[in-house]
Amino acid sequence: MSLTEGPKWGRELQITLLAIYTFEILVKLIARGIWTGSFYFFGDPWNWLDFSVTLFEHITIYSPLNFTPVFRVARSLRILKIIPLNQGVKSYVGILLQCLKKLTGVIILTLFFLIIFSLIGMGFFMGNLKHKCFRWPQENETETLHNRTRNPCYSRETGNFYYLEGERYALLCGNRSDASQCPEGYACIKAGMNPDNGYTNFDNFGWALLALFRLMTQDYPEALYHQILYASGKVYMIFFIIISFWFAFYMASLFLGILAMSYEEEKRTAAEKAKKIETEFQHTLLQEENEAAEAKTTQIEMKKRSPTFMITSVDMLDDATIRHREEHTKSQKRCPLCWYKFAKIFLIWNCSPCWLKLKEFVHVIMLHPFTDLFLTICIILNICFLAMECYPMSETTFYVLRIGNLVFIGIFTTEMIFKIIAMHPYGYFQVGWNIYDSIIVFLGLAELFLANVHGLDVFRLFRVLRIFKLGKYWPTFEILKLTLIKSLMALKDLILLLSTFLFFSAVVGTKLLGMSYKAYVYNLDKDCQLPRWHMSDFFHSFLNVFRILCGEWVETLWDCFDIAGQFSCVPFYMMVILIGNLLILYLFLALVISFSSCNAATHAENEEAKNLQCAMARIKKGICNVLSKILCKRLNVPKDTVDNVNDTHVKENISGHTLSELSNTEDVLKDKGKSSGTEKTTVTENESQSLIPSPSASETVPIASGESDIENLDNKEIQSKSGYGSSKEKVKPSSSSECSTVDIAISEEEEMINEHEKPKHPKNSYERRSSAGQVSRESKRGKIWRNIRKTCCKIVENSFFKCFIGLVTLLSTGALAFEDIYINQRKTIKILLEYADMIFTYIFILEMLLKWMAYGFKAYFTNGWHRLDFMVVIVFCLNLIGKSQELKLLMSIKFLRALRVLSQFERMKVVVRALMKTTLPALNVFLVCLMIWLAYSIIGVHLFAGTFYECIDPTSEERFPTYEVMNRSECESLVFNESMPWENAKLNFDNVGNGFLSLLQVATFNGWIDIMNSAVDSTGIDVQPDFEVNIYMYCYFIGFIIIGLFLPLTMLVGVILANFNKHKIKISSNIFITEKQEKQYLTLKKLMYEDSRKTIPCPGNKFRRFIFDLVTSQAFNIIIMVLICFQAITLMIQSDEQSRQMDTAVLWLQILFILLYTGECVLKLIAFRCNYFTSGWNILDFIVVIFSITGLLLPLIGEYYFVPPSFLQLIVLSRIIHILRPGKGPKVFRDLLLPLVLFLPALLNISLLIFLVMFIYAIFGMYNFAYVKKEAGINDVSNFETFGSSMLCLFQVTIFAGWDGMLNAIFNSKWSDCDPDKINPGTQVRGDCGNPIVGIIYFVSYILIAWLIIVNMYIVLVMEFVNIASKKTAKTLSEDDFRKFFQVWKRFDPDGTQYIDSSKLSDFAAALDAPLFMAKPNKGQLVAMDLPMAVGDRIHCLDILLAFTKRVVGKDVRMEKLLSEMESGFILANPFKITYEPITTTLKRKQEAVSATIIQRAYKSYRLRQSDKKTSDIHMIDDDREVQATKEDA
Repeated sequence: MSLTEGPKWGRELQITLLAIYTFEILVKLIARGIWTGSFYFFGDPWNWLDFSVTLFEHITIYSPLNFTPVFRVARSLRILKIIPLNQGVKSYVGILLQCLKKLTGVIILTLFFLIIFSLIGMGFFMGNLKHKCFRWPQENETETLHNRTRNPCYSRETGNFYYLEGERYALLCGNRSDASQCPEGYACIKAGMNPDNGYTNFDNFGWALLALFRLMTQDYPEALYHQILYASGKVYMIFFIIISFWFAFYMASLFLGILAMSYEEEKRTAAEKAKKIETEFQHTLLQEENEAAEAKTTQIEMKKRSPTFMITSVDMLDDATIRHREEHTKSQKRCPLCWYKFAKIFLIWNCSPCWLKLKEFVHVIMLHPFTDLFLTICIILNICFLAMECYPMSETTFYVLRIGNLVFIGIFTTEMIFKIIAMHPYGYFQVGWNIYDSIIVFLGLAELFLANVHGLDVFRLFRVLRIFKLGKYWPTFEILKLTLIKSLMALKDLILLLSTFLFFSAVVGTKLLGMSYKAYVYNLDKDCQLPRWHMSDFFHSFLNVFRILCGEWVETLWDCFDIAGQFSCVPFYMMVILIGNLLILYLFLALVISFSSCNAATHAENEEAKNLQCAMARIKKGICNVLSKILCKRLNVPKDTVDNVNDTHVKENISGHTLSELSNTEDVLKDKGKSSGTEKTTVTENESQSLIPSPSASETVPIASGESDIENLDNKEIQSKSGYGSSKEKVKPSSSSECSTVDIAISEEEEMINEHEKPKHPKNSYERRSSAGQVSRESKRGKIWRNIRKTCCKIVENSFFKCFIGLVTLLSTGALAFEDIYINQRKTIKILLEYADMIFTYIFILEMLLKWMAYGFKAYFTNGWHRLDFMVVIVFCLNLIGKSQELKLLMSIKFLRALRVLSQFERMKVVVRALMKTTLPALNVFLVCLMIWLAYSIIGVHLFAGTFYECIDPTSEERFPTYEVMNRSECESLVFNESMPWENAKLNFDNVGNGFLSLLQVATFNGWIDIMNSAVDSTGIDVQPDFEVNIYMYCYFIGFIIIGLFLPLTMLVGVILANFNKHKIKISSNIFITEKQEKQYLTLKKLMYEDSRKTIPCPGNKFRRFIFDLVTSQAFNIIIMVLICFQAITLMIQSDEQSRQMDTAVLWLQILFILLYTGECVLKLIAFRCNYFTSGWNILDFIVVIFSITGLLLPLIGEYYFVPPSFLQLIVLSRIIHILRPGKGPKVFRDLLLPLVLFLPALLNISLLIFLVMFIYAIFGMYNFAYVKKEAGINDVSNFETFGSSMLCLFQVTIFAGWDGMLNAIFNSKWSDCDPDKINPGTQVRGDCGNPIVGIIYFVSYILIAWLIIVNMYIVLVMEFVNIASKKTAKTLSEDDFRKFFQVWKRFDPDGTQYIDSSKLSDFAAALDAPLFMAKPNKGQLVAMDLPMAVGDRIHCLDILLAFTKRVVGKDVRMEKLLSEMESGFILANPFKITYEPITTTLKRKQEAVSATIIQRAYKSYRLRQSDKKTSDIHMIDDDREVQATKEDA
């Protein structure tokens, strides 16, 4: 199927396969039945697929009609037949279908928001992208221009448009002041078509929806940003920020959250199933063993008289164990016995005593710790040698690298030989790392022997494998490797399913669109050459599908529109995007959860790693011994050195921990303290959260004990343990700061205590000779010094002082935003800023001095945030020095002033601490990922170094074809090419550094297409590239995206997630919020769960009561919702340049909707009166009505453009958010919005940190890149000239969009690319060149920081969603469930008696929410609860709550304790419950009722029997009387 043109015998093969498939279906139909039985053929959906495809193929082959295109596509469905053949793949399909069911609410919510934002985009941008700069006719030109939009300047002539240099489309413009302005001689008019061949616009709902879907998936968003900002103004960047930062982030988090929850549920189900199977298996095995034991016992009894009984009985008892061991041994022996004999003879060398002595000697050498240290150093040096290869490379460097390669091959070969001698070949090849080493040696030797053979240079690539030899000595690498292998083996069926889908999509694309690319290629290229990304053959179709799954689909979709139309392309692309991303996300989450649940303690270190650690420990010990001998010559060692030695010992032990254990330094320290038996030192939580590790908590500082700003000391705890009070003025007498000049006097109470504690005898005669006057003078000085420090402490601890410093910090930071390229033209602002800088500097210096006085140097400099403040003060001082001396370097570091904001606001401190806790332990994993990138960079250097050069035509700026220029010499021989030499691509693989940067662009999918194009066109060094001559180099980038991007990303995210969960469990709350925000979090949670609808009293007037019943009825709300939806539909059917009749109809519909909404508002005002404004939703409706009426009336008074019609429609549309209203909209929407609402406090903190980082980098960009030449990604909208433009640039980089173009512009540092002497008006700065090194550091560092923050933001929201979902599924009750219980109770007990009648209990149980909910009929369950009843058959609230809680959670010890606490707390809060003692229970009452019924029935039957007996007696008496009377008559 993957062949574009099959062989001649292809049709016969297809018919043969069709016959086989038909025979298979017939056999299954006969065997399983057609439509009856439990196993019938059509009961399986996969059989339906087989039957349909086979039937369609028969119709296609034997029908006279032409079904060829449909036949090609239908046959591709045969690929899916592999799914039912593999049970694991089939099960994953079922799991993903279950995920789709759970994703239904998210999909609906996503479509809802897409529709809303599409309508908003239509209202703001409809027709704006057609505005272009048109050459305005001069006075001597009499040409009249007309169009159907009633614009006299409309024209489709593209020749009159203004084009920027190198741009394909005309310059867009707008009529707003912040939009793009046309150059002189041009006017901004609505003319021509929309950008991107007319496919990018908001002119109707369909194109607007496509544009919003493109923004949501973040595919080439920077182009759409620029187009809209050019045409509409920079103010609309708010729209894109909401879409990218909120909508796309929130929707992605919801999808990830539900998929994570589904995966956890499936994992739990699989574990329970496996446990059940294991239990059954063990039970069966135990039963078999018992039967075997009984049989053996019988045999033993029969053989008791045998003389060999003792031996036989022992053998019989151990027979089962021996049998199991033999079976286990046989299962391990996969080879015949002869192979083991061969291995024993030839692979285990124990020949002679001399050989054994040699083996023992070599064994000692190879197992020595310093041998492993030497080998590790050799591996690191080899990696450095591999990274030194570059282009161009001198002969000396080449010679050194070649000799180094020979040396390393020799070392590794010697290592292998020695290990084989020491371990025997049999033992050597039993170790996986030894096999890997032998492969490396074999490949290295093969490279040496085949070095001169042409075409076998590929062996040079295998040098990269030596990098991973380092993993043998790296425990983290070993753990990650084992976890990855285990995870991939567990997920092999999911990977197979993903591969099947990729193959299926590529085949469908080839069959569906391949012929169209060939037939209509003239729509794409005037020379009828196929584009790089097409689907004419299987390989290109596969590449296109892979690119779509990487997130870039819109450009190829535009090409598909040109050759096949929208109806063929959109379904195919949506299928690939939706199903493919679902599979990839599920695989990503499975790997992330695997890495996050990895336990480093379960993995044992190998001998090589232990030897390396032992060697390092010996080196440290030797250094310490040398230093101790040197220090022994000095005076006595202070006592503090003992503590330092202990700290060093602890640090050495910490270095052995890996992964998540690296963040457990606090626990390690505690364990060390416990094991040593020394005095325990309290390490507070604040200390662990400080920016930089703080000193021991046993050190105290005077006066600073009262400071709330210091995180590294918990003073209350210290003072309580030391025996002093908690007062701020009480300080230890030994707590003097190291920098104090005199001892600190203490309070009067402590002075009195110390007088009693003073020794009676003085220490020496000097103190006895001290005069009283000298002591009094010293005490006076001490009191003065103490009072000064107390005063300073009170000042810095004052809340007003802190607020003042915070305000000054914000002002000093905000002042940086004014220093743009126009600052020299604003003389007044410049002078004010200079004076402000001086004032800010003096204020911060004064604050620093006050804190020095208050806390002392030691306490000040042991606090991380104070050290940060000190650094900022140094920056201020250097800035003043730079201004006075005109040193630009000192002035350029001014942007660091903004860092002071971190230390002033607790919300940012919390986020920084949380980021350090979650990301620092992942540093080891990051280094492993970096090693993988290094390997790919070295491979890239081997493959592409020096091959990206090309000869460019200076006139057309396109590459010369190979038939004109073949190589570099021909290019340089061209006469007109003097100013345009043989040119290299800006991003290449000429060295490892450039390779890293190129791989980073591939990893962020920015500029990666250009890099891949250069790679597949490369032919060789100094040879002109040709179109796709090296097409299979795409495989290099595909491999990097899978192995170098996807897998390392799962590792990093998994470790960060593990650390987040660990710290969250420690503090039992979100680590990204403060304590105050924790209360806000709980408040938000209560508000979301509480019924926000306030009860409005029913009016007494009949007319108002009728209207009240009308507006509060469910039918009225449904009618309003339908009206809102109809109004949205009226906006959807609108389009740009629609007819006048359509405009009129839309206007009248808009008036109708406004009248209906006004009528609703009037009715509610009549019904509710003043209570109408007690609801925020009613206030919103009222504002919408007022604005709508105002918007309608303004055009009548001549102010038509005051409120645009589109804005009026959007105001009316704002009522659509009623669908999200809790209680009225779908419940699933509330459940999906709940995590976002609860995430708001953490989102605010993280957003503040992101803004601060963007601010700092924006200021740095203004100082360094403000005058860079405008090209590529730097233009009139995105540049670093002003603060606003810089923030726009960084917004793009934050979402990884368009940063490659900005970096390309900054790369212009040569005379051929820029002008270093260019005069910039209004400033003394000359030139428009960039600084490539600074630019690389700038963008790479920002991308890493932004990625870490955004990953943590995703983790917080996803985990919030998972926690909420898990609480719902778990058998537990939360505070919200109890709150809902009491809300329902109020309806049944409005008087607050705490009792309800037993007859209402059934209705009450049915009115509750899950999990306390009990559906009717429930009377039997309620009776079985045996609830106590008071007088009057009433049941107490607490008794019902306790019984319902027990029913949900079952019998749990923790819940029993909780229930007892609830009962005692309720009784204390409501003591009058004891006055109503229960007299019976529901069960007893039911038993009494049943007994009474039985008694009544028995009594009734007895009465009936008695009455029947009396009746029969009466009849008998009457009969006797009649007989007697008859006899008497006779």
